[in-house]
Amino acid sequence: MKDTIERRLKEAVSVKQAIANDRELISLVEKSAQACVKSLSEGGKVLFAGNGGSAADAQHLAAELSGRYYFDRKPLFGEALHVNTSYLTAVANDYSYNEVYSRLVEAMGRPGDILFAISTSGNSQNILNAVETAKRLDMISIGMTGMGGGLLGKKADMMLKVPSSDTPRIQEGHILLGHIICELIETAMFKNYSVQDN
Repeated sequence: MKDTIERRLKEAVSVKQAIANDRELISLVEKSAQACVKSLSEGGKVLFAGNGGSAADAQHLAAELSGRYYFDRKPLFGEALHVNTSYLTAVANDYSYNEVYSRLVEAMGRPGDILFAISTSGNSQNILNAVETAKRLDMISIGMTGMGGGLLGKKADMMLKVPSSDTPRIQEGHILLGHIICELIETAMFKNYSVQDN
Protein backbone atom coordinates (compact mmCIF):
# COMPACT_ATOMS: atom_id res chain seq x y z
CA MET A 1 0.00 0.00 0.00
CA LYS A 2 2.73 2.45 0.94
CA ASP A 3 4.38 1.98 -2.47
CA THR A 4 1.11 2.85 -4.22
CA ILE A 5 0.61 5.94 -2.06
CA GLU A 6 4.14 7.19 -2.72
CA ARG A 7 3.93 6.43 -6.45
CA ARG A 8 0.63 8.28 -6.88
CA LEU A 9 1.85 11.28 -4.90
CA LYS A 10 4.97 11.48 -7.05
CA GLU A 11 2.85 11.24 -10.21
CA ALA A 12 0.56 14.03 -9.01
CA VAL A 13 3.53 16.27 -8.21
CA SER A 14 5.06 15.50 -11.60
CA VAL A 15 1.88 16.51 -13.46
CA LYS A 16 1.58 19.74 -11.51
CA GLN A 17 5.25 20.53 -12.19
CA ALA A 18 4.65 19.92 -15.90
CA ILE A 19 1.70 22.34 -15.75
CA ALA A 20 3.86 24.94 -14.02
CA ASN A 21 6.50 24.61 -16.77
CA ASP A 22 4.02 24.84 -19.68
CA ARG A 23 4.12 28.49 -20.73
CA GLU A 24 1.50 28.01 -23.44
CA LEU A 25 -0.93 26.41 -21.00
CA ILE A 26 -0.36 29.21 -18.47
CA SER A 27 -1.08 31.77 -21.20
CA LEU A 28 -4.30 29.94 -22.11
CA VAL A 29 -5.39 29.88 -18.46
CA GLU A 30 -4.92 33.66 -18.37
CA LYS A 31 -6.86 34.12 -21.64
CA SER A 32 -9.65 31.87 -20.34
CA ALA A 33 -9.98 33.95 -17.18
CA GLN A 34 -9.97 37.18 -19.20
CA ALA A 35 -12.74 35.85 -21.44
CA CYS A 36 -14.80 34.96 -18.37
CA VAL A 37 -14.26 38.40 -16.82
CA LYS A 38 -15.37 40.10 -20.03
CA SER A 39 -18.48 37.96 -20.31
CA LEU A 40 -19.49 38.26 -16.66
CA SER A 41 -18.82 42.02 -16.65
CA GLU A 42 -21.24 42.36 -19.56
CA GLY A 43 -23.99 40.34 -17.86
CA GLY A 44 -22.98 37.01 -19.37
CA LYS A 45 -22.89 33.49 -17.97
CA VAL A 46 -20.26 30.83 -17.38
CA LEU A 47 -21.63 27.34 -17.99
CA PHE A 48 -19.90 24.05 -17.20
CA ALA A 49 -20.49 20.59 -18.65
CA GLY A 50 -18.88 17.24 -17.87
CA ASN A 51 -19.63 13.56 -17.21
CA GLY A 52 -18.88 11.52 -14.11
CA GLY A 53 -15.93 12.98 -12.23
CA SER A 54 -15.89 15.85 -14.70
CA ALA A 55 -19.52 16.58 -13.78
CA ALA A 56 -18.41 16.83 -10.16
CA ASP A 57 -15.64 19.20 -11.25
CA ALA A 58 -18.16 21.24 -13.26
CA GLN A 59 -20.41 21.59 -10.22
CA HIS A 60 -17.47 22.40 -7.97
CA LEU A 61 -16.19 25.22 -10.19
CA ALA A 62 -19.65 26.64 -10.85
CA ALA A 63 -20.14 26.86 -7.08
CA GLU A 64 -16.90 28.80 -6.68
CA LEU A 65 -18.31 31.47 -9.00
CA SER A 66 -21.93 31.57 -7.90
CA GLY A 67 -21.00 31.31 -4.24
CA ARG A 68 -17.56 32.68 -3.48
CA TYR A 69 -13.95 31.68 -3.82
CA TYR A 70 -11.74 33.86 -1.61
CA PHE A 71 -13.82 37.04 -1.49
CA ASP A 72 -17.09 37.75 0.29
CA ARG A 73 -18.68 39.42 -2.73
CA LYS A 74 -21.67 39.49 -5.08
CA PRO A 75 -22.53 36.22 -6.83
CA LEU A 76 -21.50 35.51 -10.41
CA PHE A 77 -23.52 33.46 -12.90
CA GLY A 78 -21.84 30.07 -12.85
CA GLU A 79 -23.93 26.95 -13.54
CA ALA A 80 -23.20 23.26 -14.01
CA LEU A 81 -25.56 21.94 -16.66
CA HIS A 82 -26.21 18.53 -15.10
CA VAL A 83 -27.71 19.55 -11.78
CA ASN A 84 -31.41 19.24 -12.77
CA THR A 85 -31.81 15.45 -12.65
CA SER A 86 -35.42 15.54 -13.86
CA TYR A 87 -34.29 17.38 -17.00
CA LEU A 88 -31.25 15.16 -17.44
CA THR A 89 -33.13 11.87 -17.20
CA ALA A 90 -36.07 13.08 -19.31
CA VAL A 91 -33.90 14.27 -22.20
CA ALA A 92 -31.65 11.20 -22.00
CA ASN A 93 -34.73 8.98 -22.11
CA ASP A 94 -36.84 10.88 -24.65
CA TYR A 95 -34.06 12.03 -26.99
CA SER A 96 -30.52 10.86 -26.31
CA TYR A 97 -27.86 11.29 -23.65
CA ASN A 98 -25.79 12.89 -26.38
CA GLU A 99 -28.23 15.82 -26.38
CA VAL A 100 -28.49 16.55 -22.66
CA TYR A 101 -25.99 19.42 -22.70
CA SER A 102 -26.55 20.82 -26.19
CA ARG A 103 -30.25 21.41 -25.46
CA LEU A 104 -29.46 23.33 -22.27
CA VAL A 105 -26.75 25.35 -24.01
CA GLU A 106 -29.32 26.25 -26.65
CA ALA A 107 -31.83 27.27 -23.97
CA MET A 108 -29.45 29.20 -21.73
CA GLY A 109 -26.59 30.36 -23.92
CA ARG A 110 -26.28 33.78 -25.47
CA PRO A 111 -23.55 35.37 -27.61
CA GLY A 112 -20.48 36.05 -25.49
CA ASP A 113 -21.35 33.51 -22.79
CA ILE A 114 -18.69 30.96 -21.81
CA LEU A 115 -18.93 27.17 -21.91
CA PHE A 116 -16.33 25.09 -20.09
CA ALA A 117 -16.42 21.69 -21.80
CA ILE A 118 -14.73 19.17 -19.50
CA SER A 119 -13.74 15.75 -20.81
CA THR A 120 -10.59 13.87 -19.84
CA SER A 121 -10.51 12.13 -23.23
CA GLY A 122 -11.90 15.02 -25.24
CA ASN A 123 -14.18 12.56 -27.04
CA SER A 124 -17.44 12.59 -25.04
CA GLN A 125 -20.17 13.04 -27.64
CA ASN A 126 -22.53 15.06 -25.44
CA ILE A 127 -19.69 17.49 -24.69
CA LEU A 128 -18.78 17.77 -28.38
CA ASN A 129 -22.43 18.46 -29.24
CA ALA A 130 -22.60 21.15 -26.56
CA VAL A 131 -19.53 22.87 -28.01
CA GLU A 132 -21.01 22.79 -31.50
CA THR A 133 -24.19 24.42 -30.18
CA ALA A 134 -22.16 27.02 -28.29
CA LYS A 135 -20.25 27.86 -31.47
CA ARG A 136 -23.51 28.30 -33.37
CA LEU A 137 -24.68 30.73 -30.68
CA ASP A 138 -21.42 32.75 -30.78
CA MET A 139 -20.45 31.63 -27.31
CA ILE A 140 -16.83 31.03 -26.30
CA SER A 141 -15.95 27.39 -25.59
CA ILE A 142 -13.05 26.38 -23.36
CA GLY A 143 -12.12 22.71 -23.47
CA MET A 144 -10.51 20.98 -20.50
CA THR A 145 -8.93 17.63 -21.41
CA GLY A 146 -5.86 15.48 -21.01
CA MET A 147 -2.72 15.83 -23.11
CA GLY A 148 -4.24 14.41 -26.31
CA GLY A 149 -7.19 16.77 -26.50
CA GLY A 150 -9.26 14.32 -28.52
CA LEU A 151 -11.90 15.59 -30.94
CA LEU A 152 -12.61 18.48 -28.57
CA GLY A 153 -9.26 19.96 -29.56
CA LYS A 154 -10.62 20.57 -33.05
CA LYS A 155 -13.85 22.21 -31.86
CA ALA A 156 -13.23 24.35 -28.76
CA ASP A 157 -12.04 27.96 -29.02
CA MET A 158 -9.43 27.41 -26.31
CA MET A 159 -7.96 24.20 -24.93
CA LEU A 160 -6.60 23.61 -21.44
CA LYS A 161 -4.84 20.27 -21.83
CA VAL A 162 -3.43 18.77 -18.65
CA PRO A 163 -0.12 17.07 -19.57
CA SER A 164 -1.15 13.55 -18.56
CA SER A 165 -2.97 10.55 -20.01
CA ASP A 166 -4.04 9.22 -16.59
CA THR A 167 -7.68 10.13 -15.80
CA PRO A 168 -7.27 10.80 -12.04
CA ARG A 169 -4.22 13.01 -12.62
CA ILE A 170 -6.05 14.87 -15.42
CA GLN A 171 -9.03 15.54 -13.14
CA GLU A 172 -6.74 16.80 -10.39
CA GLY A 173 -5.17 19.14 -12.93
CA HIS A 174 -8.59 20.39 -14.03
CA ILE A 175 -9.50 21.40 -10.50
CA LEU A 176 -6.15 23.14 -10.04
CA LEU A 177 -6.55 25.12 -13.28
CA GLY A 178 -10.22 25.79 -12.53
CA HIS A 179 -9.37 27.13 -9.08
CA ILE A 180 -6.75 29.44 -10.56
CA ILE A 181 -9.25 30.73 -13.12
CA CYS A 182 -11.82 31.36 -10.37
CA GLU A 183 -9.24 33.32 -8.39
CA LEU A 184 -8.25 35.39 -11.43
CA ILE A 185 -11.90 36.17 -12.18
CA GLU A 186 -12.68 37.14 -8.62
CA THR A 187 -9.56 39.28 -8.25
CA ALA A 188 -10.22 41.11 -11.52
CA MET A 189 -13.89 41.77 -10.84
CA PHE A 190 -13.77 42.57 -7.13
CA LYS A 191 -10.53 44.49 -6.64
CA ASN A 192 -11.77 46.35 -3.58
CA TYR A 193 -12.92 43.26 -1.70
CA SER A 194 -10.81 41.52 0.92
CA VAL A 195 -10.01 37.86 1.40
CA GLN A 196 -12.18 36.24 4.07
CA ASP A 197 -11.28 33.30 6.26
CA ASN A 198 -12.57 29.99 4.86
